[in-house]
Amino acid sequence: MIKKIVGGAIVDSLTAPQQVLLARRTSPHQFAGMYEFPGGKVEPGETCEAALHREILEELGVQIRLGAEVPGPGEYGWPLNETAQMRVWLAEVSTGEPEPLEDHDELRWVPLEDPELLKLNWIPADLPIVEEILRTLRPSATV
Repeated sequence: MIKKIVGGAIVDSLTAPQQVLLARRTSPHQFAGMYEFPGGKVEPGETCEAALHREILEELGVQIRLGAEVPGPGEYGWPLNETAQMRVWLAEVSTGEPEPLEDHDELRWVPLEDPELLKLNWIPADLPIVEEILRTLRPSATV
């Protein structure tokens, strides 16, 4: 059975995104210090969207408004490994100010136009998602 994971690519605006919020992991050890999109596991009986709202509130202390899903190549979304796949949505903060409450030690707003965005120390499974988001939000850019 595939483990379902959800993630939020939080942008400063769903209508005219200029920046994306990155979260730096503190654990597990092999991912500590790497950037990711915040989110987590879908609990039994929970929809993916509800799980994403819950996870973002727990990890960042904010409520979000969901935008479009970032389509992945897998049946469920983006393959993370042999047993887990992740669905990712664009989102914007609707209430609160993001803080690294759980699983992260740093949050960073990075301009979508910043060439360093793809060079950051990403969790390997998240890098293709970043590339797809940039293709979607910056259609004129070469990724």
